[in-house]
Amino acid sequence: MVEETTHEHDLTYENEQSTVTLTLKEYDRLRERQKYITDKDMIGCIDKIEELVRALRKHILRTELD
Repeated sequence: MVEETTHEHDLTYENEQSTVTLTLKEYDRLRERQKYITDKDMIGCIDKIEELVRALRKHILRTELD
């Protein structure tokens, strides 16, 4: 039954166009945005890592070992 539902769902996409038209300005903006992390969950993970690194740095003792 799951396969039939999936197959029927896939058939709904058969008549959709496969090309999208963008202006060069929009394209350039999207290409520029691609360089940055915009996913909110990913940003949250990075912020948490930064917080943990700051906490670890408090415990670093830099001494010369002779």
